[in-house]
Amino acid sequence: MSRTSAELNHRERATLRAVAEGRVEMSQGREPDLFVDGACCCDQVTAHHLAHDGLLEPGGSAIGGARVRAVLTESGKHLLGL
Repeated sequence: MSRTSAELNHRERATLRAVAEGRVEMSQGREPDLFVDGACCCDQVTAHHLAHDGLLEPGGSAIGGARVRAVLTESGKHLLGL
């Protein structure tokens, strides 16, 4: 799904900015969990939408459910104007 910056809500933008700042880790899997500043992100719907929309992805490979740094995809960078 291709989205525009105007279609992102405030929480989605804030989450993507945190990813850009290197403050987010994620679990890998079909429904990834996000961890911001070490705490579990309470809005898993937003986390799942951003991952499913291809705006963020794991920055490495995790084994056994370990967390890895989340990174913006090119689409995520584009929506933030980076």
